[in-house]
Amino acid sequence: MKVSEAIASRKTIRAFKSDPVPRGTVMEILELAARAPSGGNLQPWKVHALFGAARDELVRLTAEARKANPMGEPPEYLIYPPELTEPYKSRRFRIGEAMYATMGIPREDKRARLEFFAGNWEFFGAPVGLIVTIDRIMQQGQWADLGMFLQNVMLLAREHGLHTCPQEAWAVWHRVIRDYLEVPQNEMIFCGMGIGYADESHPVNGCASERAPLEEWMTVRG
Repeated sequence: MKVSEAIASRKTIRAFKSDPVPRGTVMEILELAARAPSGGNLQPWKVHALFGAARDELVRLTAEARKANPMGEPPEYLIYPPELTEPYKSRRFRIGEAMYATMGIPREDKRARLEFFAGNWEFFGAPVGLIVTIDRIMQQGQWADLGMFLQNVMLLAREHGLHTCPQEAWAVWHRVIRDYLEVPQNEMIFCGMGIGYADESHPVNGCASERAPLEEWMTVRG
């Protein structure tokens, strides 16, 4: 698969098949993804890869915690700016509406929307779950490096016929994750990621996010 094909076919999957993913494939993806650019070669990423019973136990612990606190706790970083301005606010609104429309869930059905959103904390059924952390001393440059590492993971997954779901939603369960995985206090829980085979029969996976046209965000001189 060409890089351009991997980029074009990558999408956030919110319904996975239960088909297992070989452990060796995931290890190969992660090892090669670490060739991501890294300023000063700091390589700020830390990854906990969860398979089988280990993955299921995190899902179970989170489900237990949700009984007392259905939407988790505030994450340790701002996932979105507190006050989104345009055009960002409208973009976020449109993709949310488009996603729920594929399943016929109207805006007023808050319960159904929350129930579907809670699928994040089951990795949307993906058989492999990653939990990604970053040292608290890191700054914006290293967070950018982490993003490039995650992009590598997602594109390499496509090369293997796999799909992914990057999930900042896991950040609201940082206490549960920290206790279960014994994550040191100096590491911040950044996100999770499901890896598996897409269930293309599920309508939500037909949702395609739009991209702003080139002329909207690029200027050319010379």
